Amino acid sequence: MSEPVLSARALRKSYPSGDGRLEVLRGVDLDIAAGESVSIRGESGSGKSTLLNLLAGLDSPDTGSVSWAGSTDTGAGRRAAFLGMVFQSFYLVPELDALANVLLARRILGRLDPAARTRARDLLARVGLAERAHHLPAHLSGGERQRVALARALMNSPRLILADEPTGNLDEQTGGGVIELLLSLCVSADAALVLVTHNAAHAARTRRSLLLTSGTLGAGRA
Repeated sequence: MSEPVLSARALRKSYPSGDGRLEVLRGVDLDIAAGESVSIRGESGSGKSTLLNLLAGLDSPDTGSVSWAGSTDTGAGRRAAFLGMVFQSFYLVPELDALANVLLARRILGRLDPAARTRARDLLARVGLAERAHHLPAHLSGGERQRVALARALMNSPRLILADEPTGNLDEQTGGGVIELLLSLCVSADAALVLVTHNAAHAARTRRSLLLTSGTLGAGRA
């Protein structure tokens, strides 16, 4: 079997709470194969976003380890090339148009050339925004802003996409379209996907569904 694109072992994470500590994650294990889609559900406050931050290398566990394709290097330098992230609140730069927001992902790598501009335009076309490339975020709908964020996440041809409640700020119909687009883009790019969501219907569309309860990760229920 090939090396998992993402592997987490015995992740524990706690935070100060009053006179003690609140244990959020209590030994999470997770393997994601190349090209696989996995959803993670759980109640509000169950630690889903905490787990995603650990998987993304944005935070460190108290104990345990995270590796990307067999390497424990999850620093910022590697992150920009290895994974793409999609957030509930889009996190687009308001002063930049859609094209420039997509190109930000490549700027982090220090390589902005004509090929990068062509790729960014192609990605905007794939998410249905070819005619909106020079619109500012304020002039885009919520669904359009999230599609710009999807294009940005795929800009550097990542092996892994981490999506944290990507439909949380969208209505049901728009959110369903974003999930369908996200899944199809990951398939065409052969990128693995970890989708954190409250929506059981969206979770059911991934290849594997998991549930985070009492700080541990197990098989999701229908």
